[in-house]
Amino acid sequence: MTTSRSRRKWLAALLVPLAGAATALLPAAPAAGAHSAHPHHGHIRGQVKLPTPPAPPRLARLTGSVTPKAAAPLAATDKVALRPLVIALDKDDFGLPTWKTVLGRIGSPYDVLYAKTEQLTAGRLVLPDGTGRYNAILLTDNALLYPDGSGNYVSGLDAAEWQALWAYESTYKVRQASLYTSYGTFPEDYCLRAGEEGGGAFTAKLTTAGAQVFDYLKADAQIPITDSYVYRTTVAAGCSAQPLLTVGDRVLGVTSTSTDGRERAGLTFSSHESLQQVGLLGYGLVRWATRGVFSGELRHWINVDVDDWFNSSDHLYPDGHVETDPGFRLTGPEVSGIDNQQKSLRTQFPAAAGFTLNLPYNGGDLDPEAPSQCSTSNTSDSLTSYSLCLKRNFRWVNHTLTHPEMNFTSAAVNRQEISENLEVGRDAGLTVPTEILKTPAYSGLGVYNPDPNAPDTDPPTDFGLAKSNKALLDAAYGLGVRYVHGNMSFTSHQPSCFNCGIYHPLRKEILVVPDWPTNIGYQATAPAEQALFYNQLYGPNGRIPQFPRNLTYAEQLEYESNVTLSHLTSGSAYAHTLHQGNLRQYSVGKSLTFDWLQLVVAKYTAKFKVPLRNPDWPALSTYVKARNAHFSETAAGRDPVWDKSTGKVTYTAATTGSLFLTGVTGVTGTVDRYGSDNIVQIPVKAGGAITGTATPRP
Repeated sequence: MTTSRSRRKWLAALLVPLAGAATALLPAAPAAGAHSAHPHHGHIRGQVKLPTPPAPPRLARLTGSVTPKAAAPLAATDKVALRPLVIALDKDDFGLPTWKTVLGRIGSPYDVLYAKTEQLTAGRLVLPDGTGRYNAILLTDNALLYPDGSGNYVSGLDAAEWQALWAYESTYKVRQASLYTSYGTFPEDYCLRAGEEGGGAFTAKLTTAGAQVFDYLKADAQIPITDSYVYRTTVAAGCSAQPLLTVGDRVLGVTSTSTDGRERAGLTFSSHESLQQVGLLGYGLVRWATRGVFSGELRHWINVDVDDWFNSSDHLYPDGHVETDPGFRLTGPEVSGIDNQQKSLRTQFPAAAGFTLNLPYNGGDLDPEAPSQCSTSNTSDSLTSYSLCLKRNFRWVNHTLTHPEMNFTSAAVNRQEISENLEVGRDAGLTVPTEILKTPAYSGLGVYNPDPNAPDTDPPTDFGLAKSNKALLDAAYGLGVRYVHGNMSFTSHQPSCFNCGIYHPLRKEILVVPDWPTNIGYQATAPAEQALFYNQLYGPNGRIPQFPRNLTYAEQLEYESNVTLSHLTSGSAYAHTLHQGNLRQYSVGKSLTFDWLQLVVAKYTAKFKVPLRNPDWPALSTYVKARNAHFSETAAGRDPVWDKSTGKVTYTAATTGSLFLTGVTGVTGTVDRYGSDNIVQIPVKAGGAITGTATPRP
């Protein structure tokens, strides 16, 4: 890319105060008419394929049933804590990670009881003051059977324990949900009878009752059941059960009522936590079991960053050669095409009605002498002109002035890169949040090439956040930065809780909010280039072979969109990252970015009725911060308590921060009506009392 007069001016201004050793960390000011080298990226690889679940188990079965008996009376009240109890056979129970994953996504606290080794008693279920400890019982499977060593199977809960559990559920009106349920009558009858069983892939449909339980899904949504052992059952005639899911005339899930009035739900197939069926059904099963009143929340999000705006990138051509100078840079008219693609996505998919791209920009290549106009006439840089003309149609993020690797840059260079980029953007009329910083290629955050002479981070080595550039963090904090982008492909950037960030160990005032990388190459601008890039990485002769043959562009999109869809269905709020070359308008209304994005949103909207939230980066970051605070609050071991006789939910906070509740109204906080769920984010203060009203679901 030819260096503009404006860029030379900014670089000259940047270099003047940085005499001496610091100037060695920046390129020399280019001579008039020279070309400036654009930054070279190492490709940060995203997940290629969804994980392959382990072989699903077939459930053992016993004949007969456990006869309910009158249990010792409980010191009962009408109160229950908002905490589910997960009952698993042992730590190796196939269904345990799935329940943990679903509850972790929601942010719900929970306890686990290991039926094989722990005793279930009334004291385990009821607090001394008579408050029920749990508002839902979640079984990994309906019978919890295991071999006793003599060729027989026994349940992890004996008859007395089953009776104690059922007495609790009956007394406190607590629902029970079984993640994996076989036909039969042991230990109790869910009204399921034998049909066909075995492995395979099936497409289930919601019944009328199922569409009410999973009302965030479209009533005609197809539910893929894969990598599972499936009991395709029938419902016993005259039995009190409502099918939820069907395949043909067979039933794959029910709600049912026991003879003593307890409400149960059960799905008749195994579910590994990585499967799409868990993203579709897991939340609904927990919501049904808790009657929709619980700690935590779950929504669906779409956010896309397109990095290096105003800059250029390497350009991979279909014949395999790479052009590095001038490389590829968007043109002004393409900005108009990109804006039209945004508008088309919103119109085509109402669930994405608010979607807007985030554009992390490098202001060193913005030309302040270019007029704000959607025209190529009489402009020194059409990309700048169109960008300023359409500036309110995008969201802008500070990505540094000249895109240097920042792993070892000095304090002076860091301050200049961050502050001057803000100044350039704001002088041009861009709205840029001070508190957000995206460093080039996530540099400066403990992941770098151990070879000091390497031109980029590829291959990256994760040395951990403690090996970050402290001078970068100090400069950023001093300039008002409170959130920096991390990357989910780096282990040290992965938070310990879902939709959380990491308070940086070297600057605890700064929260690292990770992005999702994608496998759309930063140097690819058209389908043939992307296909070549992908196969060079993942084809049979690639650097990281993943496939037995080279894939077409359409096949690659299928894989990439499925990985992204898994993030969306899980409830992940993190942004997905691409680069400016991926927005090239390679055909009218076509770009790599929107080819991928339209397929992702199309797949989502084929399943879900609820919209995709698309907050800007300040709102996204504060949400992530609130999730951190929520998990800190729930980790304190206190639970909101629901008094079913009065309908009130009460709580005394343990920390100062934030708490999310679903199904509660009448409290001070930020309310989001998401589908049929009422979600409130409550600011809490240690020792402060909260009182709200429960709005239970039928």
